[in-house]
Amino acid sequence: MSTGLLALLDDVVALVKASAISLDDIGLQVSKTSTKVSGIVIDDAAVTPKYVIGLDPSKELSIIWHIAKNSLINKFLILIPAILVFGFYLPWLIKPLLMFGGLFLCYEGYHKLHEIFFPHNREAQNVIEISVDELEKIRKDSAVRTDFVLSAEIVAIAYATVLETSLLNQIIVLLAVSLIMTIGVYSVVAIIVKLDDIGLSMAKSKSVFLKQIGVLIVQTMPGLLLLLSYIGVTAMLWVGAGIFVHNIKVLEDALHSLHLTWIFETLLQIVFATCLGALSALSLRILKIS
Repeated sequence: MSTGLLALLDDVVALVKASAISLDDIGLQVSKTSTKVSGIVIDDAAVTPKYVIGLDPSKELSIIWHIAKNSLINKFLILIPAILVFGFYLPWLIKPLLMFGGLFLCYEGYHKLHEIFFPHNREAQNVIEISVDELEKIRKDSAVRTDFVLSAEIVAIAYATVLETSLLNQIIVLLAVSLIMTIGVYSVVAIIVKLDDIGLSMAKSKSVFLKQIGVLIVQTMPGLLLLLSYIGVTAMLWVGAGIFVHNIKVLEDALHSLHLTWIFETLLQIVFATCLGALSALSLRILKIS
């Protein structure tokens, strides 16, 4: 009887150890995958505030919640199930989809870069009187669409990282990465859009120290938002190029053969992504699609 009990305990201990190792592996995969999608996450956090700035300050957090909620719904109910189905029935399609997403990021990054150096007011070309509520709805819908594209890239890159693991492992990692990234992005966005309110509140403080900090926050907000837009464009181009480089062996080998430092390698990838984006834009213009 005691021998049987000891054997059972040994089995339980072995099972616990195996579970712990499995959890450690999943944790490492989540960490590794989160690092790979960091560029898109930075871009998402940098882009989203523009959809909220200028609207009723009292509605800013509710608008961010609306975008974040839809982001989770899209990831959990549409994107993750879709990528798992594709991965099971059409695994050969994952890489082309990933590459297409990378090309889209290069295209979008090029357009944003072009807008920085050659700005023009598109809205001024089509002046339409709309109500505040209509503007809010347009901003929300646009933000959700942008997030959907970026979320699709996050899910695709995450899936490519765990493609060779078990189905259960894939589901856990995809859900964990999606949840962590969404909470992280929109928490940062919420802080960014409320910084000016925080600064104004501190500027009214009786404390000279807090008042100076508050004034500094208010004064630096425009510059911060501009810096975020630059970071967003850079991150988008970097991720777009990275998808091509890491999925086309010839490109990866050619890049490594140059023996560049990390910063120069990154700059070269950004230049490469900009060229891809420019070619995409030119091709679409020739075909009269854009």
